[in-house]
Amino acid sequence: MSNKPLLIGVSARIYYPGSQGPLPGVFTKTLHYLEQSVAHWVLGGHAMAVMIPAVTQDSIVTRTDLNLHDYAAALDGLVLQGGNDVAPESYRETALHPDWTGDAVRDRYEMELIGAFIAAGKPVFGVCRGLQLLNVMHGGTLFQDIATQRPDALDHRQLGQYEKHFHDIELVPGTRLAQLYPGVRRGMANSIHHQAIKDLAPGFVVEARCPQDGLVEAIRKTEGPYVAAVQWHPEFHEPGDTRTFDDMPMLQDFLDAARAAKDTRHTRRD
Repeated sequence: MSNKPLLIGVSARIYYPGSQGPLPGVFTKTLHYLEQSVAHWVLGGHAMAVMIPAVTQDSIVTRTDLNLHDYAAALDGLVLQGGNDVAPESYRETALHPDWTGDAVRDRYEMELIGAFIAAGKPVFGVCRGLQLLNVMHGGTLFQDIATQRPDALDHRQLGQYEKHFHDIELVPGTRLAQLYPGVRRGMANSIHHQAIKDLAPGFVVEARCPQDGLVEAIRKTEGPYVAAVQWHPEFHEPGDTRTFDDMPMLQDFLDAARAAKDTRHTRRD
């Protein structure tokens, strides 16, 4: 059993030149970046966070011999950050509004990355967009805009509030997520999304919902390597805040799976 810290890969968020108007300097270049809060969430579990830049098959830069499968081989697990909408074309739809075209480049990069980690037997955990992309990658679909397509639903995003906007979540009894929180049926989590799962992908189970409208808040793959995701942002949980959902057991479960997979590999080599 290795005592070295786990190395957890984090998918990059992507900034495109001109997406915020003409800005000087570094903003004229494509940026791949890691939100500090996500890195600190991983570090809070005594693991090391490593951002993985996009080096997809159709990358705009020259592809080297190093590809995403090399990252999957070297790292112990993968966290998918939140960010831009998933492109409707990624689930065989067209955008209902120009603002909802999403980020097809990032979709392709992250789906290749997810596939590499799953093939390597490494655990994957998705946050917000990460949940939506995992669902789409495995054959599910999304509501492009909750307010438009589910007008009866709760307001899952309030502009200007960002991570300060909350609603209840309800854990589904008998699921792995519910097992991590014995005696807990409901909690309160932040909500920063205008898209959500419409059709659940085959091979996944729902682990939490919004009790007011039934929208999916957490999912898990039932077979194969550890693949789970939540719609809220656990990295925004303030330590010591007893009013909102405690995400630490969830993080530790993911890291335990990464450690178990790592120990299994070491045992096989020995």
